[in-house]
Amino acid sequence: MEPIKLGVSACLLGRNVRYDGGHKRDAYIVETLGNFFSFVPVCPEVEFGLPIPRESMRLVGDPEAPRLVTTRSGKDLTEGMLAFCEKRAEALTGEKLRGFIFKKDSPSSGLFRVKVYADGVPGRPGRGLFAAAVARRFPLLPLEEEGRLNDPALRENFIERVFAYARLGEFLEGDPGPGGLVEFHTAHKLLVMSHSVALYRELGALVAGAGVRGADWKAILGRYKELFMKALALQATEKKNVNVLMHIMGYFKGVLSADEKAELLEIIGQYKNRLVPLVVPLTLVKHYIRKYGEPYLAKQFYLSPHPAELMLRNRV
Repeated sequence: MEPIKLGVSACLLGRNVRYDGGHKRDAYIVETLGNFFSFVPVCPEVEFGLPIPRESMRLVGDPEAPRLVTTRSGKDLTEGMLAFCEKRAEALTGEKLRGFIFKKDSPSSGLFRVKVYADGVPGRPGRGLFAAAVARRFPLLPLEEEGRLNDPALRENFIERVFAYARLGEFLEGDPGPGGLVEFHTAHKLLVMSHSVALYRELGALVAGAGVRGADWKAILGRYKELFMKALALQATEKKNVNVLMHIMGYFKGVLSADEKAELLEIIGQYKNRLVPLVVPLTLVKHYIRKYGEPYLAKQFYLSPHPAELMLRNRV
């Protein structure tokens, strides 16, 4: 695969672009994710032409269509910034981004629950102008804020989606046919199932009809991409993972010894009760795949959806 690119708010990479001339360097992004991704830094305010340092700004008015206003002088920068954000988001199409990490609480880059003021006090929250433009331009792109990456479940979900979106992008850029779609979907079946059984079934039905004469192939690929990313955006829970692990166990029916079967069931039960992390039953499953030679399972991205070095499945 090509190097996976992430858009990142420039201040999170340690660049001194904040309104006060400082930065908000995030060690996890720079020192950990930096080993696996290349970054495309963006600071909407500076790229728009505002100086460093500069007067602070905030969102005011309607949370669905907020105005961007400086806090001291009351200068309204909305129209210019909106035009810039749309132009900058469009320019990002050339970067082939596979995800974006935004700066929380920013009136330009905040993705969730950004303060929107009404009569001088915070009212219903909204979204930063640039983050909103990116979300509109790339509706399926994995998006997250740096603050939410401190939550282990949200972190794993975001990074898993980034890698899956990268694989999907590479697959689609290869001008695939129905057979290629079947192969891609087959390799991701258990991963999708761990997020949504309902969408797993809907995707399966879509793939099954891909080779029918007269099928609209372009529409099928577009719908597949939409449903695939919609499924992965849902949280994978212990209950869902246990369902997948039991499904996996069925592939070893007839080859596992009684002791091996009991050991696997015991460890799955320990994971279900949050006594061990997901990596423990998966390690045993991988051992059995190698021992008994199960080719279907060996190709499943569910077993290794992201680099083991990130240790995303090591939490209880």
